Amino acid sequence: MRPRYRTALFLLPAGAWFFTMLVLPLVVVFVFSFGERGPAGGYVPAFTFDNFLNLGSRWAAFKNTLVLAPVGTFVCLLIAYPLAYFLAIRANAKWRTMLLILVIVPFWTSILIRSYAWIFLLGGQGLPALLNALGLGNPRLINTPFAVLVGIVYGYLPLMVFPIYVSLERLDKRLLEASSDLGCPPARTFLNVTLPMSMAGVATGCMLVFILLMGEFLIPAMLGGGKVFFVGNALVDLFLQSRNWAFGSAVAMALVLVMLITVTAYMRVTRRWAGGRDDVSLM
Repeated sequence: MRPRYRTALFLLPAGAWFFTMLVLPLVVVFVFSFGERGPAGGYVPAFTFDNFLNLGSRWAAFKNTLVLAPVGTFVCLLIAYPLAYFLAIRANAKWRTMLLILVIVPFWTSILIRSYAWIFLLGGQGLPALLNALGLGNPRLINTPFAVLVGIVYGYLPLMVFPIYVSLERLDKRLLEASSDLGCPPARTFLNVTLPMSMAGVATGCMLVFILLMGEFLIPAMLGGGKVFFVGNALVDLFLQSRNWAFGSAVAMALVLVMLITVTAYMRVTRRWAGGRDDVSLM
């Protein structure tokens, strides 16, 4: 058997799985987006652009998603990078494994349970009551963009930490020692050596968090209280409540298009920032 045929044979199961589970459903959603809602809901075959022209009615969901998803990703990066740097560069080898386990401990509990915990902490009997007792006022925290942002950072932080940690852990420490021996200040060493060499992990972590946040619906539903909702919440409403599959498909296709444009632009900027190195990718 020729090598290319052997390679094709090995890739056939993965290719079939990819086509069936990703490409085919996307094609179905694309076709549905040009249809109409049936009298009893669902989908009726048609060819109309009305669903796309009506996307403005869901602008609030798109706005919340396009603001809080990048902000949440950025906040996760600000917290995760110093933590990953400490774990990979500074932490004692005897404690490193234990610290890494502590990072993933939240994943041992359902996101639903963790969200209920934040509902209590941010609710009237939680942090607002404590602040009020300290004479700092009684702010409303639950059902606000702040509450959703807190839930986002708490829920997705480990997904940002580990890619950056792996990238930093693979960093050749001799480069840092050489930079120090040549009289380079620590800040300059970080900017010229550590950060560029870890951009693969930064890019991967940001994409993991950002892509998942663009489709998030549980955290906004629970911590937003119906006042702060994402496109994911709009899709749940359109497909399961109002049963407008055609319009829901159009919203989904718009979300996919926004994600493709955003991710492509981000990867190009990240690649240029890293000096065009080939390892700055999701692969």
